[in-house]
Amino acid sequence: MGIQKIGELIEPKGTNLEALSGKIVAIDAYNTLYQFLSIIRQPDGTPLQDSSGRVTSHLSGLIYRTTNIVEKGIRPVFVFDGKPSELKAVVIKARSERRAEARRKWEEAKVLTPEEAFKFAQASTRIDATIVADAKTLLTYLGVPCVQAKAEGEAQAAYMAQKGDAELVSSQDYDCLLFGAPVMIRNLSAPRRKAQLEVVTFKELAEKHGITREELVDIAILIGTDFNPGIKGVGVKTALKQIKKYHRIERLIAESKIEIEGIENYELVRAIFLQPDVNESYELKWGTLDERRVKEFLCEEHDFAEERVSKILSKILPQSQETKGSQQQKSIEQWL
Repeated sequence: MGIQKIGELIEPKGTNLEALSGKIVAIDAYNTLYQFLSIIRQPDGTPLQDSSGRVTSHLSGLIYRTTNIVEKGIRPVFVFDGKPSELKAVVIKARSERRAEARRKWEEAKVLTPEEAFKFAQASTRIDATIVADAKTLLTYLGVPCVQAKAEGEAQAAYMAQKGDAELVSSQDYDCLLFGAPVMIRNLSAPRRKAQLEVVTFKELAEKHGITREELVDIAILIGTDFNPGIKGVGVKTALKQIKKYHRIERLIAESKIEIEGIENYELVRAIFLQPDVNESYELKWGTLDERRVKEFLCEEHDFAEERVSKILSKILPQSQETKGSQQQKSIEQWL
């Protein structure tokens, strides 16, 4: 994906969970669920399942990771995607085809090596309505608020950070910077032994390269986004050079000989990032942990071991009681 190539322009700073204590973090829910569904699998790639054959990998990831970050004093808010833009239809279709092909290869690979099977299984990961509903149910029982976006979850999370209702946006994708997130954090849901937490601030990125958010969006459009393929052969360094020279795609097209195939819809794509459709009427309210319902949902409905669930929940029971109804003081300035 083109936007991920923007990472070549970024120098993230390492951090840890303790440094995020007291912070409100708007989490890209779909991005996080994909991580759990991809990583939490059997050695042959089979996802975790209950006795009825229902996938539970995402629930396992949510209960362990969410309680872990709450234990550290972090206040998570999970933001769920809404209806995708029509411009994303081509990307969605291509992803569906890749997942279908990966699943076919996974079935074949099961008779070969576990490594191949796991690789293809990961590539076949998909999120359906049941997975989303289960995730929201568990988060609600944990007392963690969920926000439903109108369109892109990252756009909604960035909007919340701009308003000061969140202090960081958690995602693996750099799209949130284009949507206007002042500060993003990566690897919040990844296993600590595999990936260090990274903080990226837009202000540092902009000052390092002498660009504005609008110019960063145009750079992304040139190399390709989820909404346009980009210009063939144009990488992030070339795009940066051209936008720093011409500042806007309009001038680049008018004053250079660049081909516009792949960016014909640049005005529409630019508007998606700079004027995204967001939900302005969301409510952030942290509840108390409902231990009984969590156990009923995980242990009775999905066959989780009650002893393990009790041990996990014991880590956050005191925090749940102490933070009921409390208000979080904003301190985003320390990241800027």
